[in-house]
Amino acid sequence: MSSARKKAMIRRDHPKLSTSLQCKLVKLSRSAFYCAPVGIDEATLTLKKAIDRVFSGYPFFGRRRITASLRREGTIAGRHRVRRLMARMEPGEICRRPRTSQSHELAPVLTGHLGLPKEALG
Repeated sequence: MSSARKKAMIRRDHPKLSTSLQCKLVKLSRSAFYCAPVGIDEATLTLKKAIDRVFSGYPFFGRRRITASLRREGTIAGRHRVRRLMARMEPGEICRRPRTSQSHELAPVLTGHLGLPKEALG
């Protein structure tokens, strides 16, 4: 059930149930009931568009190279903020990173301690 629907179920003027008890019954935190959600400010929206523009041009760039590219353009943004916004935007990866080692040994440490050959564990 969505939080908006849960908020609609709670009545402030209920004669027997307090607001906090109603929030517990519908499993909604009191802070979610009382506080309105805050929208995205204009600066963050502009930064998201700039990140998206750089990422669409260079999809292999990570957060550090995107941050450096934004700084070259004149947009000031920290690498942690760029990382957080990229995680929220979920641009996804275009190419999969290389898997250089496919080690699939079964308990390599135990073979030496037990004195068993590796074939005995498999």
